[in-house]
Amino acid sequence: MVVISFMNYVWAFIMVISIICALITGRINLISSSLISGAENSIAFVVSLIGIMSFWTGLMKIAEASGLTNILAKVFMPILKFIFPEYTDNSSVLRAISMNLTANFFGLGNAATPFGLKAIKEMHELNNKSDIASNGMITFMILNTAPLQLISTTLIAMQQKYGADNPFDILIFIWIISIASVTIGLIFSKIFQKLEKKYD
Repeated sequence: MVVISFMNYVWAFIMVISIICALITGRINLISSSLISGAENSIAFVVSLIGIMSFWTGLMKIAEASGLTNILAKVFMPILKFIFPEYTDNSSVLRAISMNLTANFFGLGNAATPFGLKAIKEMHELNNKSDIASNGMITFMILNTAPLQLISTTLIAMQQKYGADNPFDILIFIWIISIASVTIGLIFSKIFQKLEKKYD
């Protein structure tokens, strides 16, 4: 909540500075035209993404109905028991985490959100509803924010929208970046957890 409040101040500051600069330079008319064109462009862009997002979401539903997501969830389970040792006796939490990671693996953040919320809710209850996040909750947020991705649906859709010759050219870079971000995030998470235990 503190981060969100801070970002609200940052955006408000940027808007005020922009208006002041526009008034000083006599370009206030550009702000109004930019607001209108920006709104139009954003709506057009969102509409253009509906098709590709619907396609990949449909594939995710097929994967779910065929049991593929359950298979991947079982594949993730032994790894998750190592990453989240505090939840080894709670299959419900681990299953919600694994389903969240599976959806993110396919680049479907919207499909991952319900599982992520369920996992956090159950972790919060196991944490005695404390206002301080547990180590497991922090680790999960790292995995959810910087997940392993096989396909980045939104980026590929944007590539197609803006006329890329081969929208899938970016996949190899997505794999490298996602693996690196997850690895670095987990390493730092475990380091800080060990430091916490040492100085607790």
